[in-house]
Amino acid sequence: MLTEPQRERINVVLVSPRNPLNIGAVARAMANFGFTRMRVVNPYEPHWREARSAVGAPELLKGAQETASLAEAIRDCSLVLGTGTLTHRKAEQPVVPLDKLAPLVTESLGRGERIALVFGSEKHGLTREDLSYCHVLVEIPTDAQQPSMNLGQAAAVCLYDLATRSGPSITGSGIAEDRLDPASKTANASKPSPTSDNLDILSSLIEEVMVAAKYSPHTMQGANRHDLRLILRRMNLNAADSRRALGLFRRILRRLRIPQS
Repeated sequence: MLTEPQRERINVVLVSPRNPLNIGAVARAMANFGFTRMRVVNPYEPHWREARSAVGAPELLKGAQETASLAEAIRDCSLVLGTGTLTHRKAEQPVVPLDKLAPLVTESLGRGERIALVFGSEKHGLTREDLSYCHVLVEIPTDAQQPSMNLGQAAAVCLYDLATRSGPSITGSGIAEDRLDPASKTANASKPSPTSDNLDILSSLIEEVMVAAKYSPHTMQGANRHDLRLILRRMNLNAADSRRALGLFRRILRRLRIPQS
């Protein structure tokens, strides 16, 4: 079982939820398994904190953070877990079955990192843009005849798995090893990972370099930005390497901006 300090480092993030009753159901599931950190991104209803379905968790709802964007909600997290099924999407990041998630979470908690478990709206789940901020897509196994789950139920299933299968007792091979190549795994196993905000800063700087170098037309900048977010998260940089990369691209940008005689 996860300890209380470990559960405090796991944030449940709801992106554009539409129904306050579903938000309350998620809060109740969080309380059932000892999680307290909720972040709500751009909720559809302004009075979502008053959901009567949050039985046993009204204080959790009152203390939840509301943000205008997913980037803001996950800025301090070093492992961002998107959730969903593969029924109507082609994943652009590693896919982790829910029952194989524990080693990856345990490894991240062992480095003292914050984790975000992200759920999309009831209408369409996480968008392609949302998922570009995620290190992995956690696949919740469901029957092909009814692949989508109620938001509260999906949260309960995931939180039960995290609470009971992650922690110091989890050992052996698993997705934590599969996510990295052997050399990268050895180098990064005990080193802290950059936060999502750190990666976004690096991504923005690389984009500036690309613009200064006239890498691609203006119409491609949105696609480049999306691809950069994905690439940096798939690279599994440690925090020190992300700082080195930041310094490298700053020097390149300065040189590009020096007027040519």
